[in-house]
Amino acid sequence: MVCDGGRIQWVGSARLAPQADDELEVEGFLMPGVADRHVHIGLADPGAVLLGGVTAVRDLAWPPDVIFPLADASELPAFNGPLIRAAGPMLTAPGGYPTTDRWAPAGTGLEIKGAEQAAKAVVAMADRGAAAIKVSLNAEAGPTPTDRELAAIVQAAGERGLPVTAHVQGAGQAERALGAGVNEFAHCPWTERLSESVLEAAAKAMRIVSTLDIWSYGAVTAELRMAADNMARFRAAGGTVVYGTDLGNGAIPPGIDVREVLLLRETVGMTSDEILEALVAGPLEPGAPADLIALARDPREDLTALGDLKLVTRAGRVVTAT
Repeated sequence: MVCDGGRIQWVGSARLAPQADDELEVEGFLMPGVADRHVHIGLADPGAVLLGGVTAVRDLAWPPDVIFPLADASELPAFNGPLIRAAGPMLTAPGGYPTTDRWAPAGTGLEIKGAEQAAKAVVAMADRGAAAIKVSLNAEAGPTPTDRELAAIVQAAGERGLPVTAHVQGAGQAERALGAGVNEFAHCPWTERLSESVLEAAAKAMRIVSTLDIWSYGAVTAELRMAADNMARFRAAGGTVVYGTDLGNGAIPPGIDVREVLLLRETVGMTSDEILEALVAGPLEPGAPADLIALARDPREDLTALGDLKLVTRAGRVVTAT
């Protein structure tokens, strides 16, 4: 493989590779860096995240005056951390989640009142560079946006080409998200067993970010069983699952969370190839970012190899090599 200017230039046999200014030989399994689609990077060490093999993250709720400048800085060559894409604050009802939660600094939740204000909030986040819009449908922790407000959020986001991801918690919230046209569940629902009809409809219209380990941390819990059951049936209906950890929530490690990976296999039934596809943003091909990791072993044969890193590069820059 040959990289130039932070991008992959050529992929193929070393014997046929074009001339490069510098060469680095690594014996191992080369693959794209991992993308974590659900983090709160302000509760983690970006440098440790990158050293752990995660080269891109999507932050799903943090104060805008903090997270958007950090996302901009992450595009600079000298940034010690992964590429950051951000949603900004989570849109919520007055007094709704996460405005009263201890983990969330002031500004992590943006309270909206009325459909017009909801749409304006989406436009404001889009103008600041949001990569997605996150909405709180956590009925167990407080009030949630009304159906009209939720519809306005989805419509305004669609007009700006932004996906809407939802934290759904509590009876009926998954159905509300689906009915409004939300594009993604930020977590697999864990508070209730979703019906087959809901999961079949969701499989055609949205994807799910995994985040199973936050209900586990190495143990089998009722929440994990419920989320895994919903996710397995969602997949059986043809739905797409992508890797995400909710980094910052409890004991989730920075970098690749091998426990999350193993849960996708052991409780959801995903194959190694399906899991690897869920982990990365895209294939190794010319024009793709030169965000790479090398593992000591082939993860298709042993998924725990994802915890045995030999090389991490970010935009063509070697971060660590052994």
